[in-house]
Amino acid sequence: MFQKIPNYIKYIFTNVFSLFVFVVFLRGFFYLFFADLENIPTEEIQKAISLGIRFDLKLAILTFFPLALIVLISNYRFFKNSVYKRIAAIYLVLAYLILTLFYLFDFGYYEYLAIRLDASSLRFLSNFKISSQVLLESYPVYKGVLGLSILSFIIYKYIMFVYDLFSKTSQEIIKKLKAVFFILTILLFSFGIYNSITYYPLRWSEAFFSKKNSVNQFALNPVLYFFDSFAFRSEGADIEKFKLYYPVIAKHLNLPLDTINFTKKIIFKEPYKEKPNVVFVMLESTGTATMSYYGNPLNSSPKMDSIIKESLSFSKFYVHKPGTAGSVFASITGLPDIEDVKTASRNPMIIDQRIIFDQYKGYEKLYFLGGSANWANIRGVFQSNIKDLKIYEEGSFEENNRADVWGIDDYDLFKESDKKLKKLHEKGKPFVAYIQTATNHMPFTIPDNKESFRPILENEIKEETLLKGGFRSLGQLNGIRYLDFNVARFLERAKESGYYENSIFVFFGDHRGGMKKLNFLKNNEDDLGIQVHHVPFFIHAPNYTKAQEIDKYAKLVDIFPTATSLAKIDYTNYTLGRDLLDTTNINTAAFLYIQSKGEKAVGVMKDGFYYEKTNISKKASLFSLEANITKDIKLNKPNITQQMDSLLSAYYHTTKYLYFNNKKKSE
Repeated sequence: MFQKIPNYIKYIFTNVFSLFVFVVFLRGFFYLFFADLENIPTEEIQKAISLGIRFDLKLAILTFFPLALIVLISNYRFFKNSVYKRIAAIYLVLAYLILTLFYLFDFGYYEYLAIRLDASSLRFLSNFKISSQVLLESYPVYKGVLGLSILSFIIYKYIMFVYDLFSKTSQEIIKKLKAVFFILTILLFSFGIYNSITYYPLRWSEAFFSKKNSVNQFALNPVLYFFDSFAFRSEGADIEKFKLYYPVIAKHLNLPLDTINFTKKIIFKEPYKEKPNVVFVMLESTGTATMSYYGNPLNSSPKMDSIIKESLSFSKFYVHKPGTAGSVFASITGLPDIEDVKTASRNPMIIDQRIIFDQYKGYEKLYFLGGSANWANIRGVFQSNIKDLKIYEEGSFEENNRADVWGIDDYDLFKESDKKLKKLHEKGKPFVAYIQTATNHMPFTIPDNKESFRPILENEIKEETLLKGGFRSLGQLNGIRYLDFNVARFLERAKESGYYENSIFVFFGDHRGGMKKLNFLKNNEDDLGIQVHHVPFFIHAPNYTKAQEIDKYAKLVDIFPTATSLAKIDYTNYTLGRDLLDTTNINTAAFLYIQSKGEKAVGVMKDGFYYEKTNISKKASLFSLEANITKDIKLNKPNITQQMDSLLSAYYHTTKYLYFNNKKKSE
């Protein structure tokens, strides 16, 4: 059988295997001389090696792929034309040499900073003279050049040997077989690059599975990681501007003015004897405008309306960025997502943060979602920052009834989550859980019926009725109705399972979905483009807080400090969130990252005013939120404009600073 395979196909896979062995050898070198894996559990090391080998295979295939296309197109002619031989020799020698240089720089970079080579390393090129001098004085560069020359010669000889080996008998084959081998090779290469049997491909975030940074760093492939982080190379902190505005943010958050310090220790003298459970529920695409509690005329959320009336709720709560990934990142880390390129969760250089979720000592920590945690690289945010976190995702539930692109639907997600929480309750183990819903999102895969829930059918509602509620489609209306049903059903399950009385349920929207004109609103938020940020936030915990509505400005990064304080759990807050129940925090504000005037912008809401400024052109506007008009009043309110501008700049530059200066200390 092997003899029937054309030599040019054998040549392709021999070279891929050689590149793979070469990269694995370099990984082994890193393991022996640089990786600090002492006292690391064997299973973590084994998982890191397994992931690392998968990354290495992906790199080997990607490296050879351009030459593989040439070989596949020319097939047996590849060994008859000397031009192809020269192309192969030059390409492969350069490929091996570049890979070697990447790893050499990676070894030095890791030795210096204990992180693998990433795009932030390009900052050393800003002062090439100093960097090159440091390189020359720190490393045996000239000996290294000699060594690379010898290595290049050896690689060249090996490349020629492989070429000559398969060029001796280059049989011709019929066109149909050529097509078959072409397709099979492309399919195998595609699978090797995708490198996963799950819904999402192998991504860098999977390497961040351990609480030990050294394990995560060992799992990474430095070449792939460098290019993954390359899109974020310009995303950095302006230290001078941060220092300029630090006194503003310090005054706003009651931080020390004489030194840069964001540490806020919260200690409770009389904690609860029985630790309360805390369950965070992210309500997908749920804004205040979609809910009848906040004025939508279509009675879209009757069950949640009733729950809110029995809960502690915040009427002026805003998410920073209108996107799910941005809201997940901000809620977990306590830092707004203000990345211009995609989302902060996708930036491998800033996911390492000190967070409150990780400080629930003695708690079982869980994350539930219907799809894959590889989505938007969220796995890296959760797993690298929360010790002993258990992730339950598509494929890990007792029942896996995939509904659509987002995995299992919310009914099954809540049902499966309840099973796990019930077991923990029966064992007497307190838990903190994060449940991420998804069904209230396109394509709005709503079942024909589910227990008492029944969707509204097209012949049961008129289009003009939908428009009164601002809904784009019947599916969107049924989506919020189905979520409404599932939230209430989840609380019913909690009562049936026994953990309801001893739990604090934290519900919050991640952003509002796209809607038609919201004529029922009695404010100017929709016209200003900020209504999409206005979402519900309510805490349902009858045994821990009374029902009331608080109208102070609040933002997404406040949910963990608020809920953790309500549970009387000691914690240290290192970022920008605040305990909204702290009566001393009266000077509150909401910080937004928006699209305005055709470009990215930031905004801040405070004291009945909204101020925004574009990031590049610096166009600024001030609006009153107490009048249903959109007139720019910055010229009429110069003092307020100046104060809002300073606070806005303080939030922006402080967030950028903390992205890179809130790292966990090495253990």
